[in-house]
Amino acid sequence: MSLPSPAASPSLKPTELISASRKRQRSQSMQSDSSSSIKRSASEGPSSATPIPIMTDPISSIDSAREREIEIDAYMAEQGEEDIPTLPGSLTIEQKVARIKYLRDKPMVAGDTWYIISRQWFRPWEIACGILSDKSLESLQEKDIGPPDNSSLFDSQGNLTSNLVEHIDVEFLPEEAWSELVAWYGQPINPLPRTVIAKAFLQTALELRPPRLKVLVLKDLGPDADIAGPPHSYVTVSIKDPMKTLFKALVSAVSARSNAPYRIWKIEPGEFSGSHFPASKLASWGAELVSEGIDKTVEDNMIEPEDPFVVEFQEDGVWIVDASQVVRAPPPSAVHVPPPLFSNDNDFFSRLSNQRTSAFQNTEPFRTPSPSRRGSSSKAKESSVAPFKSFGFSKGSSKIIQEPGTLGLGNMGNTCFMNSALQCLAHTKELTHYFLSGVYQEELNPDNPLGMHGAIAEAFGLLLHRIWARDSTSTSYSPREFKSQLQRFAPQFSGYQQHDSQELVAFLLDGLHEDLNRVLKKPYVEKPDWEGGGDLELAKLAQTSWDGYMKRNDSVIVDLFQGQYQSTLVCPECEKVSITFDPFMYLTLPLPVNKKWWHVIHYVPWDPSLPHRRVPVETGRNSSFKDLKNLLGRWMGVKPKKLLTLEVFNHRFYKNLDDNVLCGDMVDNDQIFCFELPCNSRQSRSYKPKENDPFILPVILTDVIPSRPAYSNYSRGTNNFGCPFIVVVERDQAKSEDAMYDAVIERLQRWTIHDRDLYTWQADPSPSDAVTIPISTVSPIDSVAEIKENGDVSEVDGMVIESDIADQRNLGEDDSGMEPDAYIVGTKQGVFNLRLYTGYKDYTAGGYGSSNGRSEQWETRIEDMGSGAPLLKEGDAFLCEFDENMKAYYFGTSQFENSRWDEWPPFIHPEYSKAKEAAVAQKSKGITLDDCLAEFTKEEQLGEDDLWYCPRCKKHQQATKKFDLWKVPDILAVHLKRFSNSRTLRDKIDTFVDFPIEDLDLTALVGERRVGTRLAQDGVDINELGIRDVKEPLIYDLYAVDEHLGGLGGGHYRAYALNHVTEQWYHFDDSYVTRSDASHAVNSNAYLLFYKRRSNAPLGGKTNEKIEEADRKAAAEVEEEIPAEPEVQLPTPPSESGATPFPFPSTQQHNNVGYLTPRSNTRSTPTSSPPPLDDGDPTTLEAQSDDLIAEDVLTLCPLDLASQQFDFPDPPGRASPTSSVEVEPDYDDDPPRSSLFRAHANIDSWVGSSQNGLPSPAVSDPDTNPFSDMNLQKSADDSMDI
Repeated sequence: MSLPSPAASPSLKPTELISASRKRQRSQSMQSDSSSSIKRSASEGPSSATPIPIMTDPISSIDSAREREIEIDAYMAEQGEEDIPTLPGSLTIEQKVARIKYLRDKPMVAGDTWYIISRQWFRPWEIACGILSDKSLESLQEKDIGPPDNSSLFDSQGNLTSNLVEHIDVEFLPEEAWSELVAWYGQPINPLPRTVIAKAFLQTALELRPPRLKVLVLKDLGPDADIAGPPHSYVTVSIKDPMKTLFKALVSAVSARSNAPYRIWKIEPGEFSGSHFPASKLASWGAELVSEGIDKTVEDNMIEPEDPFVVEFQEDGVWIVDASQVVRAPPPSAVHVPPPLFSNDNDFFSRLSNQRTSAFQNTEPFRTPSPSRRGSSSKAKESSVAPFKSFGFSKGSSKIIQEPGTLGLGNMGNTCFMNSALQCLAHTKELTHYFLSGVYQEELNPDNPLGMHGAIAEAFGLLLHRIWARDSTSTSYSPREFKSQLQRFAPQFSGYQQHDSQELVAFLLDGLHEDLNRVLKKPYVEKPDWEGGGDLELAKLAQTSWDGYMKRNDSVIVDLFQGQYQSTLVCPECEKVSITFDPFMYLTLPLPVNKKWWHVIHYVPWDPSLPHRRVPVETGRNSSFKDLKNLLGRWMGVKPKKLLTLEVFNHRFYKNLDDNVLCGDMVDNDQIFCFELPCNSRQSRSYKPKENDPFILPVILTDVIPSRPAYSNYSRGTNNFGCPFIVVVERDQAKSEDAMYDAVIERLQRWTIHDRDLYTWQADPSPSDAVTIPISTVSPIDSVAEIKENGDVSEVDGMVIESDIADQRNLGEDDSGMEPDAYIVGTKQGVFNLRLYTGYKDYTAGGYGSSNGRSEQWETRIEDMGSGAPLLKEGDAFLCEFDENMKAYYFGTSQFENSRWDEWPPFIHPEYSKAKEAAVAQKSKGITLDDCLAEFTKEEQLGEDDLWYCPRCKKHQQATKKFDLWKVPDILAVHLKRFSNSRTLRDKIDTFVDFPIEDLDLTALVGERRVGTRLAQDGVDINELGIRDVKEPLIYDLYAVDEHLGGLGGGHYRAYALNHVTEQWYHFDDSYVTRSDASHAVNSNAYLLFYKRRSNAPLGGKTNEKIEEADRKAAAEVEEEIPAEPEVQLPTPPSESGATPFPFPSTQQHNNVGYLTPRSNTRSTPTSSPPPLDDGDPTTLEAQSDDLIAEDVLTLCPLDLASQQFDFPDPPGRASPTSSVEVEPDYDDDPPRSSLFRAHANIDSWVGSSQNGLPSPAVSDPDTNPFSDMNLQKSADDSMDI
């Protein structure tokens, strides 16, 4: 079935694009005299046209021309003229580039329409116009550009791909710019108009992925009819569109009866074989009527991509179905979110849950997209006891209670980044206990201007209640409410674009911290300075900094996640030391991989007698070419400022590699040349030009260039060959064409074996015939040498001779055919034609698409510059034209056997050899988390763009900086920096990093422990310094991993997490949840690591004290409300003797049994979470009085239910999604819980059994058995259909 393009959107205003064809040649009419009439200018031929000037205001000029074209169209239509296609040459390339640039600089305004254009089309256009350069598309011209094409953004099924990253995959164009491209290059392929939407805080953004919705029409097809009819339609709307706009779009998609009465049903997501939806299936598909609402938008109603809607029209004034007979599913708040302990019906959860009044039905533990999974009929749905029967305890039901913490999170369209992060945080035991105990409600800080008015904390708390529900039968839930609050305060996460999971974790932790900040009014705190001293002063500074931070920040996030690092700066000049202490919430660790840049540099010395060499180098990927030149200068014994680095491609200079270019921006096959110059290379942006600076020109060798037509603005294409090189021309030399020719000859001689034949020689000279010629050039004073008749070279004006032709070659060789005493009398004329070219900014050919710039005649230049003035300008270049014979003699034929272009003897420096050996050793060792920590704490020098102001030197310095861990938190979140960002390259590092599951020891890396230990040995009271338990090792255990599969800008996120109730690891792939093993989390996709500190005392500090107090109050309240029950004991299953109790029950009392540490089943200190307390069991009469409970419920034994296997899919048997684009159905459809079952189905006391997939009671003591009142009931194994 062919799917419509997602570009089609009723909410987007259609744009009437300008046709690519015009009546006759518009450029002719546009160029005619303004006084002429429109008819005349339209009918006159080319002879009457005048050249159009370059526009200073591209907007006004082109818009007025466009108005003329419209009038011409009308006139030509009257005359009956045929369409004549317009060539793209009606505007020059410069004008088109200026026009598009001007339009793209316009800001986005909410409500405007912009267009998405694929980089696969836009980049070749930029290359053809000369905006960019590309070696593989060197010959591309504007005439080769086809119409705008977005085909590359769609898959084979016509769906938009997941990657829409600006400047990487796509570009954004305003409607006017898109219209221009269409007018110039033809009708577009797969246009993608998008609406600019307003976001929070006066921000606007382009809605890249407007939701595409399915639309069907309701039909009365009979009681047992299936979905039929033609394929259903789609509509695409904006999330900011009002519901009224959505309604109109839905109706228009299925019928032309826009005036007929209609109403809209929203049904459960799924796949539909047709567009005719049977009325009898509305109830089974969880249908609910949708109201237009006042001022409600699509986003407000939490409508998501691929949501299905059914349009019902009245037939003969009567609705097809009676809405009152369609029983809706219960709201999510009644499904698996028990009410908070300390709240009422007006709490946040109730208010937020009531915004969405439906949930979809589910009868299997894992989702299947086929609607055939629904086994209940509409009649059953209408039964008053049906909601409770679907809970899993009535005959004919197949639902079972899920383990707490195993709820999958549905993908709502590229929300896997959010789902994986939420699963990791939700499985942070101490954080979850804090929210489930209700303490967070007492600490909400809605008036904090830095917070989110408590909304983020409340939404997160609601989500945790769902995930850790004790009696949930749902296997997945779509966190719509949380996403709604998230994008409300963080507009960067709105829409359905992929985002970075780490950025979400950072925002969420910071948002929770501010929403729950116990400091209501933040005082001003001045940051202390380091005044010098030893360990004691350092510890005092650290404690003062931490105390100052705590005066403004005090929350559960600080107690659990925040540590402190030490930053040390040292001035390289005065050695001033600056130490500061700052908090951190997570550690971003660089990966010590791909940090080195290996390349071969083609080094060309200025002295022609020295060979050019191949120099392999090794430096940091983030090093600049300034650093590279410092390295080469040290190795070659030259000043780095006299080195010129350029990239060579296609026999010419391709890129100026100045001091600010990063080495990592160059790829392996790039040819990099480094030329030694006799003057400053002027590649530093800080260089200030001088009046006597010589000219530095590129020289390109080429075949004889055909003459160009007089009317052409550009040069003909050239056939370049050989290696380009650099010539330095002094200003006095630049006054003479012959002197410039001699300077080029001097540089050319190193590239041919017939270098002697570049000069004219004379034998048996007389002393009077001695000739003085310049041999080499130095700056700023000319260097000349006198060659005597015997070949000796004497120095003139005391200048040092850098090179000499006579010294370079053995003039006495007999095979030269010259006399032993021959000497040079001048350069040989006519070896090549020296051509002058312009447009070589930064040694590369500028101009829009021209490969060699523009040629200029010497006569024209002499006339322009005047007599006696230098004939060269900045941006000039020399092209040396060789005819066929000269080229063959000096360089050879096709094999260039007479050239020295391939003679590059290697130069291996000892530093390079040692670096190579170290790299081989590191590769064999592999990368560990310890290596990443060592890289993080390694000392480095600040860059030129990140200077530090030294208070002692009173100036900015490139100081050395070093980070150290001073204080580590109880929960350590580690961010492996896999995504690298350079100026031209964004990439992901997929290298495997080995990290421990248990026993991550950070003791040696934490400065507080080292300093505290030394101070304690010296007798200092370290408790006054806030340092405690220095003898307890800082050992961490892994409990969650957030992983990323795929490349940059797309891919898919998944999570591994340890369930602290059952001590079982699970793999969370959006809504798919499977049992796993901790070892599976250690892979090359690991992105975020979550570690918990192993301790003999409870974690969390002040937060833990508040939780324990809340638990004691809750236990006391329960004891007062629930009367004692007779104790009935069940035998304990032998396999469950070592079971682990639920660590954070909602109602508990302390005892002396103790609590379990995450790594062991042995008892530890009793000051943390105790085992659960009996909630108190109601009598059978009280149970029967609950009108929501069916009679057969009291005949069931929950232990029989617990014996059922937990039906998880086998991970190898199902391929995991490789993309997160798809939107998953939401099966959060559990009916309301009875108060009886909610009080007794206490999964807090359940643990995982080695034999059963579901938890089993931990002990047989009736005080801890939630089902003690049901133990004597008859087993219903045979009667229950589970």
